Amino acid sequence: MNEESQSQTESEEIQNDEIVGKAVKWSLLLLLLAAAVGGAVLLLGGNDEVDVAEEAPPTAIPRVRDRPQIEIPNIPFTEVTADAGISFRHQNGAAGEKLLPETMGGGGAFLDFDNDGDQDLLCVNSRSWNWTEGGSEDPAFSALYANDGNGNFTDVTAGSGFDRALYGNGCACGDIDNDGDVDVFLSCLGSNVLLRNDGAGKFSDITNAAGVGGEETAWSTSCGFVDIDLDGDLDLFVCNYIQWDRETDLGMNFTLDGKLRAYGRPTDFRGAFPCLYLNDGTGVFSDHSEQSGVQVQDANTGAPMAKSLGVIFPDVNADGYPDIMVANDTVQNFLFLSQPDGTFVESAALSGVAYDNAGAARGAMGLDYGCFRNSAAIGIAIGNFATEMTALYVCQTPGTAVPVFRDEAVSNGIGPVTRTDLKFGVLFVDADLDGRQDLIENNGHLEEDIQLIQSSQRYEQAPHLLWNCGAEQENEFVMLTSEQTSEDFRRRMVGRGLSAADIDGDGDIDLMLFSSGGSPRLLRNDQQLGNHWLRIQLRGVTCNRDAIGAEIQLQLEDGSILARSVMPTRSYQSQVELPVTFGLGKSNQVQQLTITWPGGQQQLVSSPAVDQLLVVEQQVPAE
Repeated sequence: MNEESQSQTESEEIQNDEIVGKAVKWSLLLLLLAAAVGGAVLLLGGNDEVDVAEEAPPTAIPRVRDRPQIEIPNIPFTEVTADAGISFRHQNGAAGEKLLPETMGGGGAFLDFDNDGDQDLLCVNSRSWNWTEGGSEDPAFSALYANDGNGNFTDVTAGSGFDRALYGNGCACGDIDNDGDVDVFLSCLGSNVLLRNDGAGKFSDITNAAGVGGEETAWSTSCGFVDIDLDGDLDLFVCNYIQWDRETDLGMNFTLDGKLRAYGRPTDFRGAFPCLYLNDGTGVFSDHSEQSGVQVQDANTGAPMAKSLGVIFPDVNADGYPDIMVANDTVQNFLFLSQPDGTFVESAALSGVAYDNAGAARGAMGLDYGCFRNSAAIGIAIGNFATEMTALYVCQTPGTAVPVFRDEAVSNGIGPVTRTDLKFGVLFVDADLDGRQDLIENNGHLEEDIQLIQSSQRYEQAPHLLWNCGAEQENEFVMLTSEQTSEDFRRRMVGRGLSAADIDGDGDIDLMLFSSGGSPRLLRNDQQLGNHWLRIQLRGVTCNRDAIGAEIQLQLEDGSILARSVMPTRSYQSQVELPVTFGLGKSNQVQQLTITWPGGQQQLVSSPAVDQLLVVEQQVPAE
């Protein structure tokens, strides 16, 4: 500052001080005058009554909104794996080289392969690597178990067609030729396998004839049957993870701490396109992946963008056609919206399900969807990597052509309690049959030594049961403790796939938690809350026989409506049973059942009895 500017500033400060001084003097004179006037009034009117102002009422404090009091239920699960006759153990091939495929396997399914009305079990296995000592001598087969209807299982793998060596990951179950029995597709590292059910517990390999083997070098993960084009037969969608080979993996020299060999990151591998196969009605498929629009390329490199691990088929825009939601690992998720011409438009970013709320991609694994608020708003739950919250995208604009979702995981209580663990299998299940869908997650890390560098992490992790309290509660979901679910449920494991079924016919849902490199766990639901239920199994006639893709709405006596989909493809590399379970709470009467079959035909069932398995066959309209 120069001298002239400094002199000007000092002059201005002096003038300001003079103005302030004059203002203070005038203020004092006015105060003295007011006091004198007030005293005179008191002297002249001292005997008159003086009006005294009433005391001001206290400031009204905003009233906290009343919320219904809730009592968190006990939903105990008992592990019955060994007692039920299940001795399967997953073999991932790990022998010290730490190859990435060893971390991702462990899926399976509940299915009724013998059509006796109960839920059988398929456990998908990988195997030892061919190049390791003893690898060819210990191939490790997948396992097929028959249920006796009471939750007791018998190993019937020998001679079934599943007694074969392959590096399996997941499975899809569906009647591809509408002949009345369920066929099975196995996703693998290498060529995939399609097994046709020939009855009497025998399956034939028809992969080549069906045209669904895929590339010999592909790494396929989650997969599912669904009637994409609504022509009455089941089509097939297959997720592929990354372009992988042993030499590339070993050459990257991944480490945990600069010394310990670690499993690789998907970010260091090229992506891979998923596949969409259309069925001609006889079980022969044609690859429509490219022309359908499900092959998304990186805008900068032209390489496949997808690194897909999970898939579901919700009709998010309610146009009657199934859409495709894909969970991708470390790149954006995909939402393929069906179009009238049979193609798909990828709309995940536009719909708000591509990224987290900060616009970042996450390590997405398994996923599921459901109307968990018993409203028209679909919710999509995605299990993400360790230190990333489970996502819960809730539709804000049901019924619109391009629906808009918002991740509400933080606001409804799911996000903070799921952040630490690494989530794989994810399922909406009404565990206590109160009419609201809860959320269950199967968890486990990739690295055995992860605790050495991250004290908060464990290789084996406990599953989650997030109980649905209702949308009116401050926290819509509450994580149940081991006291509420049992020590059996909360026991740590290296969790991967997750499936659900009523294995013993008592109406509530039991769980199968699959593992990588270990034994799965069959958990029997032993809740005793006295809630009613209704299980529904559909038989298609003009639509696909399993009625996969059908929507069921159930109206209770109080007017409330519950909605579920017939869609076994859920979770992570796994399938759930075909029958759909509705928990009814204390309601012992159902007013009406509305079934929307694939293709749009509606069928009503009036006042079905509760606490039963109801089989409904599609009525063919009279011509």
